[in-house]
Amino acid sequence: MATLDDLRRLSLALPGAHEVTYKGDPWFNVGRKTFALQVRGRAILKLDKGHQELLFEVRPDTFAKCPVATLYWSYVELSHLDEAELAELVLEAWSQIVPKKVSRPVIEAARLGLDG
Repeated sequence: MATLDDLRRLSLALPGAHEVTYKGDPWFNVGRKTFALQVRGRAILKLDKGHQELLFEVRPDTFAKCPVATLYWSYVELSHLDEAELAELVLEAWSQIVPKKVSRPVIEAARLGLDG
């Protein structure tokens, strides 16, 4: 079962990531762009649009729409995930906000680590 501590540790392990506090809640950013946060005890991740739409449909008990401006991010019920799945989702969220030249080698290294 994944926790906020897991979300924090996995987020901060990514290149350029840092934590900021907004209204008492932790937000995980690269520069000024946020990729993961917790608001009033709920985790929110910026996932790939197509992937999150699939997750909303097939796992509605774990993933729900979180309106952000004119888009949706994903509310994520951390207790329904194991650490490995959360790690993949955090990496996906982080990769949404960093340049591809930054994310590609990190994603490739993660894949090699999973396959190896």
